[in-house]
Amino acid sequence: MKKYILLLLVFFTAFPFVKANIPIVGAEQPDCYIPMLLGKRVGLVVNQTSMVEDVHLVEFVKNHGIEIVRVFAPEHGFRGAKEAGEKIGNDIDPKTGIPIVSLYGKNEKPTPEQIKDLDVVVFDIQDVGCRFYTYISTLHLVMEACAEQHKPLLILDRPNPNGDYVDGPVLQNDFKSFVGMDPIALVHGCTIGELAKMIDGEGWLGNNLHCNLTIIPVLDYVHSDRYSPSVAPSPNLPNDQAIRLYPSLCLFEATNASIGRGTEFPFQVIGFPDPKMGKFSFTPQSIAGKAVTPIQKGITCYGHDLRAVKPPHFTLSYILDCYRKLKNNKDFTFDEKWFNKLMGNDTVLKLMKMGKSEKAIRQSWAKELAGYKDIRKKYLLYPEE
Repeated sequence: MKKYILLLLVFFTAFPFVKANIPIVGAEQPDCYIPMLLGKRVGLVVNQTSMVEDVHLVEFVKNHGIEIVRVFAPEHGFRGAKEAGEKIGNDIDPKTGIPIVSLYGKNEKPTPEQIKDLDVVVFDIQDVGCRFYTYISTLHLVMEACAEQHKPLLILDRPNPNGDYVDGPVLQNDFKSFVGMDPIALVHGCTIGELAKMIDGEGWLGNNLHCNLTIIPVLDYVHSDRYSPSVAPSPNLPNDQAIRLYPSLCLFEATNASIGRGTEFPFQVIGFPDPKMGKFSFTPQSIAGKAVTPIQKGITCYGHDLRAVKPPHFTLSYILDCYRKLKNNKDFTFDEKWFNKLMGNDTVLKLMKMGKSEKAIRQSWAKELAGYKDIRKKYLLYPEE
């Protein structure tokens, strides 16, 4: 025994950057929440990331004698097998026979009929820390529905893999949509639990609504930790590199340039059918459940391979480079309305058209970002470092 202790001491002395503690997510603390659910009619807002080690939360809770009335599923579906934007309908979970209600598409918010027979709603989904990642829009609408029907919401918190920094413009009211519902920074720097506290505390639910929140916080977590989700948050974010590049590369969704959908490395490359984009090449193909009809399907794209680069914090450098090289290419399309929704304002695009540098564009959101950071501090559940 002494030999093993000595080895551990040597290891952590030689490698002081290695954390001895592994974050324990809310779902992995059943003693904190199972007693709250016993004897209650429960609704679960979950997807494929809602795991308790190697068991899905639905099965885990059900095995503890909890009555699950229905499951609510966000974009990509209950088991996370649907590509971005793919239509998702209501269903029955074949494993448990529990009804599944889709919260993506026509029914983005639980209706009164869908929650009036519930005693409590539980939310447990892995976020990636970006305003336009729609799981947090689902969070907002679930909070709103619970507040309207006076139903308590229990959040099982998880770390934010992009939670070590805050950056980007703050959403302006004129650009609210399902890819941006609240006035937060593009990289918001919050866990789901912290964000829920902020939405409620700042009155963003509207109509003087307040949600009865209970949060099971993550243990042994600080925001400076680099957290690696054990399950891919969505079909096209398969690894840490994609998750870290996502805030910067998602802006390309407003163009017909490829960011690797239809390849084995989505959100890790940039390309377009024009050799002046770069020497690296790839050809998107149909991949069931991930990208059935990817942009530039079957066409060779040239550009940049970002799989081996050190992922930067949010940067405009990639989209600026693409825009400058391709803006006069008749085959290049740029959906300005969609870009502004993703960005949260129309100022950035105006400055891009003027040929401004990233440094100059960043100055345009500096003041509002500083204001958001002050608001965020009020709702942090975890230390910054």
